[in-house]
Amino acid sequence: MRKEIMLSTLGLRAGYGGKPVLQGLDIEVRQGEIVAVIGRNGVGKSTLMKSLIGLVPAMEGSIVFGDKPVEQLSAFKRARLGIGYVPQGRDVFPRLTVGENIAVGGMRAGRVTEADRERVLGYFPILRERWSQRAGTLSGGQQQQLAIGRVLVANPQLILLDEPSEGIQPNIVQDIARIMVQLNKDTGVTVVLVEQNIDMIRAMAQRCYVMDKGRVVAELTREGLADGEAMRRHLAV
Repeated sequence: MRKEIMLSTLGLRAGYGGKPVLQGLDIEVRQGEIVAVIGRNGVGKSTLMKSLIGLVPAMEGSIVFGDKPVEQLSAFKRARLGIGYVPQGRDVFPRLTVGENIAVGGMRAGRVTEADRERVLGYFPILRERWSQRAGTLSGGQQQQLAIGRVLVANPQLILLDEPSEGIQPNIVQDIARIMVQLNKDTGVTVVLVEQNIDMIRAMAQRCYVMDKGRVVAELTREGLADGEAMRRHLAV
């Protein structure tokens, strides 16, 4: 039995200053899937993620989350519906402690319950050790775990991850990939990630969209992800 469609775009055009970067983009993500979006630098992957959460306005086309069109909604309202966004570069609040960052993430639900906090710390135990430490003093890998934890505490249905491996040492990248796969198995949360790291893509993704010049030009199954030559060709700068 096929799962319900969680997220779809149809003919999506979005960009900056009236100039579209996304050129009529169509994707479809089903409930509980982990789907990667790959492609060379500058093809519009991060613009896609920002348009899905509402930071870049749609010029044309539709974005449907569940059964609700959301392309006209603000980022805040999309978050309230259950979309969590972890931006490229992590973007934690550096002067706030780990605990305060997590509390900010829980504001969508009004407050962070002890159960929600413990759930996040169960997946990311390093955050418990660093609970009272300022986020700006954490390592890149720890900041990435905090950024994901801050989104996770609000119980999203969909998590958008933009380049989660960027600037992080390889062993932590693999840890984050493993945790996200376990989280998906445990909770059924849907994940869309933009990524360049082939190992992380293979460790996480069940299938993959390939972007070029603002459009989807190919779709790869899990078997296709194992084709090293094809993957390198799609990711070549």
